[in-house]
Amino acid sequence: MRFIRRRRRAWIALGACGVVIILAVAAGWFFWLPAFRPALLAAEAYGIDVSAYQGRIDWQRVAGQQVSFAYIKASEGGDFVDRRFAANWSGASRAGVPHGAYHFFSLCKPGPAQARNFLRVVPVQPGELAPALDLELSGNCSRRPARRAIETQLKDYLQAVQNAMRQAVVIYLGDDFARYYHLPMLYRHPLWLRSILRRPPPGWIIWQVDGYAHIAGISGDVDLDVGRLPLPAARTWRTPADTDRRLTSPLQ
Repeated sequence: MRFIRRRRRAWIALGACGVVIILAVAAGWFFWLPAFRPALLAAEAYGIDVSAYQGRIDWQRVAGQQVSFAYIKASEGGDFVDRRFAANWSGASRAGVPHGAYHFFSLCKPGPAQARNFLRVVPVQPGELAPALDLELSGNCSRRPARRAIETQLKDYLQAVQNAMRQAVVIYLGDDFARYYHLPMLYRHPLWLRSILRRPPPGWIIWQVDGYAHIAGISGDVDLDVGRLPLPAARTWRTPADTDRRLTSPLQ
């Protein structure tokens, strides 16, 4: 009987230790992670990427938080426009934060239609960062078209956007998308890679560190990035008059 009581006390003590460890890990997650900033190497800078999910952003405050660049969601699929894009774009401009636009690629819409959607939304402003394309299975539609079909749609999209902006598109390549489709053509583009807290393998130009950063001027979590400078910029943007002419060949 005494032995059983001792065993019970040991199990209680072990359980208590487990609870303490879990609470310590949780505290680290909720308090340490939002403030985490990886050490920067030479010619690197912090940045963020945002969408309507972040709500209203005080870009003047953001500019004072060592945020050297921002990517802003513009569009998704063939007709969706991020409801905060215009406000975020103008706010970043007024605050002097270098910024670029990104499009979330849908597996269920043709590439040309998605390019038209993106190019209709993004303003004509020389000198901004090169356009980016977000490739992920997470958050995408349920269909999984064949590899060759997706490759064709991506080529159509990239040709149209690059013809209009005269700059290679930065590719945000999600691990899930890369594993499922494995398209070598994507690796010829500047790469934006997600790797939680650890630097990705060589070859990236933007590293998405995590999605839990806290930045003054933004309510809640935001994606934290590290960019290798100089980040690519759109060299020659289209003008309203020649946009349709440039798009005629790739998109028709």
